[in-house]
Amino acid sequence: MLKNCKTLETFSVLKVSFLIFALHMKDKITHKAAEMFITLGFKSVTMDDIANELAISKKTIYAHFKNKTELVHEVTMSLFSTISCGIDHICDLQKNPIEELYEIKKLVMMHLKNERTSPQYQLQKFYPEIHEALKAKHYQKMSECTLGNLKRGVAMGLYRENLDIDFVSRIYFIGVNGIKDEALFPVQKFPKVRLFEDYLEYHLRGIVTKEGLKTLNKFIKTTMHNA
Repeated sequence: MLKNCKTLETFSVLKVSFLIFALHMKDKITHKAAEMFITLGFKSVTMDDIANELAISKKTIYAHFKNKTELVHEVTMSLFSTISCGIDHICDLQKNPIEELYEIKKLVMMHLKNERTSPQYQLQKFYPEIHEALKAKHYQKMSECTLGNLKRGVAMGLYRENLDIDFVSRIYFIGVNGIKDEALFPVQKFPKVRLFEDYLEYHLRGIVTKEGLKTLNKFIKTTMHNA
């Protein structure tokens, strides 16, 4: 009986160890795929490319993801979740609303710093269902965050009190997505970091009060100094 218990215990330990290894491998694949998709594009990167980068067989990838579409879905939702958690943390700090937007912009750019292609365009063209699902999640999160930011800004006298908050939040969402269109904003002429900086300033200049403009100018000077 004791021997059977020890055998069962050993089997349980091995099973748990295997599960931990499998989860670790899945995370490694997802992380590496995300890095490559952002840098090279969803279309350009193949399963072979990812396997070679990780020094594993392609079969190992297929043990966790039945096809590339499933991997793309996992990567996009994982990246969205990571950025969303970061945004929630920033919003929970209840900072000055203008500072909050700059902190969120900094967070997003940190995660997309190696973006050399247009992932959003490729996602929309080659994986439209995933793109639409991500867009819906993005709108929900951004709307929630932007509405809260606008309400606090108005209450603190930093944003104009006559703002149509719902309208402004929707226009801001359209703009944030619109500037990612490389047909309109080719990266050679509009570097992404500079483009996001300029759009955020454009958005804020249209809604701040005189008091809010003082705060905005401080961030503009800081950004220019750090450029």
